[in-house]
Amino acid sequence: MRVSQFAEYQRIASISRDIFYNRKLKSEKKQPASKLHLMQAIIESFVDGIFILTTQGEVVHANERARCLCQELNEGIDKDKVTDEIWRICESLTESRQLFPNQKISIESEIETKSSVKIRIRARWLEANESNDNYLLVTLEDRQQTNQSIAISEAKKYGLTERESQVWLLRRANYSYQEIAEELYITINTVKKHLKNIYAKQVLTNNEE
Repeated sequence: MRVSQFAEYQRIASISRDIFYNRKLKSEKKQPASKLHLMQAIIESFVDGIFILTTQGEVVHANERARCLCQELNEGIDKDKVTDEIWRICESLTESRQLFPNQKISIESEIETKSSVKIRIRARWLEANESNDNYLLVTLEDRQQTNQSIAISEAKKYGLTERESQVWLLRRANYSYQEIAEELYITINTVKKHLKNIYAKQVLTNNEE
């Protein structure tokens, strides 16, 4: 899987028949079509980009989020950096299996793109069936999106007000007090006041659990 292959992810992933599920259908343990559709729907529902690769680096399947990330990276001219890191991790995973054949190992790395987006890359082995076909499962996690999801969940958990939620969302995104104030058109003292209330609500909620 080199740069040229990475640029074609979107095209390869949009082929009319999903190779991965097609191979499973040809295996001795066939599954009902409804289960296969359910499995594919689960993969598509993930907020992370998901690639299923062969040990030779060929793309077997990519979900919608993975295709969107590829498109964004292509537009931002970050594909070379991400491609090299994905390939490095996959090679390390392959080598680790030779050294530790009986252990389930996953390898991860984090890189920052030119647009300041942090992408966490994880790779692990995926044994699709009882045959000797082995695949690599690679996930791409947009750290900013993950932090936003966590902030939204915490806002609900701690019962934050609308304004407190806005402040916490920005704080979770590593905004400084000054940047939060400028973004929300409030003073730094107001930002500090909101954060003080947020931390108090967190302590109260955690003590009740």
